[in-house]
Amino acid sequence: MARKPPAGPPLREALAAEFAVSAGRPDEAVDWYLEAARAAPGDAALASRATQYALMGRDDAALREALALWSARAPDSIGMQGARATLALRTGRARAARAELEKMLREGGARGWLAAYAVLGTGSRDPELSARVLGQLFERDALPTQPMALAAAGQLALGLGDDALFGRIDEVARELHPADPAMGLLRVSHLHRAGRSAEARQVLDALAAGDPSNPRIRERIALGYAELGDPAAGAALLGAGPAPGDDLGQIALRASLLADADDKQALEALYQGLSAGAEVPNPARRLLLGQVAEFLERPGEALEWYRSVPGGEQRDTARLRETKVLHDLDRRDEAWAALRALQQDAAADDRLRRDAYLMESELRRADGDDAAELDALARGLAAFPDESALLYSRALMWERRDDIPRAEADLRRILVAEPDSTAALNALGYTLADRTDRYEEALELIERARIAEPANAAIIDSYGWVLHRLGRDEEALVELRRAFVLEKDAEIASHVGTVLWQLGRRDEAMEWFEQARSIDPENRSLRRALEDIGA
Repeated sequence: MARKPPAGPPLREALAAEFAVSAGRPDEAVDWYLEAARAAPGDAALASRATQYALMGRDDAALREALALWSARAPDSIGMQGARATLALRTGRARAARAELEKMLREGGARGWLAAYAVLGTGSRDPELSARVLGQLFERDALPTQPMALAAAGQLALGLGDDALFGRIDEVARELHPADPAMGLLRVSHLHRAGRSAEARQVLDALAAGDPSNPRIRERIALGYAELGDPAAGAALLGAGPAPGDDLGQIALRASLLADADDKQALEALYQGLSAGAEVPNPARRLLLGQVAEFLERPGEALEWYRSVPGGEQRDTARLRETKVLHDLDRRDEAWAALRALQQDAAADDRLRRDAYLMESELRRADGDDAAELDALARGLAAFPDESALLYSRALMWERRDDIPRAEADLRRILVAEPDSTAALNALGYTLADRTDRYEEALELIERARIAEPANAAIIDSYGWVLHRLGRDEEALVELRRAFVLEKDAEIASHVGTVLWQLGRRDEAMEWFEQARSIDPENRSLRRALEDIGA
């Protein structure tokens, strides 16, 4: 914990607190905000800020004091109740936590249950305790029973690793809302991850048979079929929906699923149907026709469609896709010339010109031409100095080539122009944690990103990973599991497995590695982790 600052005017203390926040030192910021709050007895905002940052740290005494000041100065609010529930969970007082959460659930409406589930999902250091409290709330009939709220509770139960509780919540949902697609889709995902894919398929078939009128629900069901390994069924569901032309976004998804299923015959029929209405110069339709032609591996036709897009935002996308198609046609000189023309077109939108440099770098990388990839990014940065997307791409390129100093330099250039860029802060912090031994510096950078986006799964994952590199494996495990609750990602799962392996919990570790493999068998972090442990 930082040294307690000397007494001083609240303005000075508040400025010092903000400086600590910007430097990525939330514990120090809490100290300063508390000093400011003590010196300004009527200021609820200072106490609220102290509580906000104390919630991110591990100093429960500071959180307790900040919350007491806030509670004494402002009316009760959902945020205050959530802070009290978080403190109770952290200090093992399950009954007190349950009382606060129950009040939020019963009186706060949608904001209340969203905040309560956020506390249980990410505010506790003990997922088992959170699951137990959620189960107690369920038993006391405190959970809201609207479809969305039940689906959120079920998702939370799964994220906390309590499959039995999910089953009980699901049973209530099926009784009250038997046709609710949101809970049904969650049930499908759960059954599939549990290895019960045949049951998952039955549930999905029942949802599809219900003929959902909401097109977005139809799309989610179609994607569910793809998740189960049957994209053709998803495409068939979309094909039984509105006539072509009613929803080009849904048609595009159907085309993508047909391409995944390698169903050239159905894709050809879709292509012909779209072509029949192409006399009218609809930019979106012609852009989609070009994309479908690419799926059909007809780059020549794709090129014609892209070149026929008449104007607007779609025209910019089509001009960029033309260069990719020329590359696929092995007309590389034309592709490079077209990209150079875009890059030098003074009348073109700056975003399109920038994207032309990014596209060239990607195509050069696909060709295995490292020097040309670097040259494309260098020319882009000459045209758009300090442009963050170009710098970010070049930083990733350096990292792939194990040139960490140059990757760091580019990420720091982004931060000079955009000091609050959470993407750059997180990328640099993670790179330093993963590829160097500068762990304290990495922690400070990640803390700055975490302050800005405390619920960002990627940032929480980075935070857990740097804690692991610092040897704080028990703390790291809590954070990494929190990240996985928010996002089922192969890299996060491989990090959990690595920490468990380090803690000697080898069987659990292998379960997490298998889960990572099921999400993305080619994940780079997973491959490195398995190599490190010799598996």
